[in-house]
Amino acid sequence: MAPTHVLVPLDGSPLSDDALVHALETFDCPVTVLNVVTPLDRPMSEGGVLGADDEREATARERADALVERARDRAAETGRSVDTAVETGDPADAILAYVEASDIDHVVMGGHGDDPGLAERLLGTVATTVVSEAPVTVTVVR
Repeated sequence: MAPTHVLVPLDGSPLSDDALVHALETFDCPVTVLNVVTPLDRPMSEGGVLGADDEREATARERADALVERARDRAAETGRSVDTAVETGDPADAILAYVEASDIDHVVMGGHGDDPGLAERLLGTVATTVVSEAPVTVTVVR
């Protein structure tokens, strides 16, 4: 069955950009893009190393807003529009909560890349958690 509402979590990586393009090209239904801002007091955030402060929190929020705005622009280039959301929390938990609280019936997200760097491993961990725990179909773009 074709989805009626697709969620694309964006983190600014090339793989998440590819996931957005895939969703826009593949599914003829509403698409929502979601960026999750990780709280700066979390161990895996910038703040876990540098310490949280208002300036870094504002910068993280501005980056999130820029990511979803870029997604709007990319969708407009294809004649489509997207809804956008920015949440705060653990990325996998926030994605799963958004799916549960919304009318989402399919998730399209970037997966673990070939680069063994930290960002790729983290994205792989988020994708793995979402795939294993989401109550809807998840497509992982590589």
